[in-house]
Amino acid sequence: MRATFNDQAKGERPIPRSNSALFRRDSVIWRVHGDVTSMMAGGIAALLLQMLHPAALGGVWDHSDVQSDMLGRLRRTARFIAVTTYGEREAARAAIARVRRIHEQVRGTLADGRPYRADDPHLLSWVHLAGALMFLDGWRRYGEPGMSAADQDRYFAEAGEIARMLGADQVPDTRAAAEQLIREFRHELNADERSRAFRDLVLEAPAPTLKGAAVQKLLMGAAVDLLPAWATKMHDIQRVPFAAPPLRVATFGLASTLRWAFAHEAYR
Repeated sequence: MRATFNDQAKGERPIPRSNSALFRRDSVIWRVHGDVTSMMAGGIAALLLQMLHPAALGGVWDHSDVQSDMLGRLRRTARFIAVTTYGEREAARAAIARVRRIHEQVRGTLADGRPYRADDPHLLSWVHLAGALMFLDGWRRYGEPGMSAADQDRYFAEAGEIARMLGADQVPDTRAAAEQLIREFRHELNADERSRAFRDLVLEAPAPTLKGAAVQKLLMGAAVDLLPAWATKMHDIQRVPFAAPPLRVATFGLASTLRWAFAHEAYR
């Protein structure tokens, strides 16, 4: 399939799939990151999960335009993932270096007086961990429900290479290690007035077009459904009883339709 999550980036050309990318064409990360629907749902879920860490939220809230351009942030994240997964090796390394330079400038103080900095290896580990889990679980639910445990481990090992290049110091190479690390991070997470405001920014972001509103609403629901139950509880998001099955069927249908459309486009 030619189209990727990056293809949703407004005003940007798709990243060509290179034979000299950081990862081989038969890598698991190519498979996982190549699906538009699961990556969009996973990306929204990842952002909601990541921002339960006060330092991660502080960096984004205090040093970005997220309050006025939430969808723009998601598009830029999509671009970075596409470049580092599929782009030329040197382009990927340049993108990583650029993010590292930005992180070096992002620092501040939380409401309780604790300092934070975006290039903190521990914080980078959390951001990577939350993102990798949600992207993988999005793919498993809407792209490859029967994905083997071995391939899930391969995904974490491959995605971990980028995390280390960004400066993370706790990078799981297996699914089991990732789930253990999530448990270790939970005592650092917090929900408060600012995290609730961020939650609303994400879930109530205006759709770019009237036609896109229904799809965006579906993807927001799919993203919330991907979150662990403890995370939705922290965000004070109510899960509607019996809503998950029809939501998953509808999202799976959207994902299948888009994969079919992109596959046929490639042969036109």
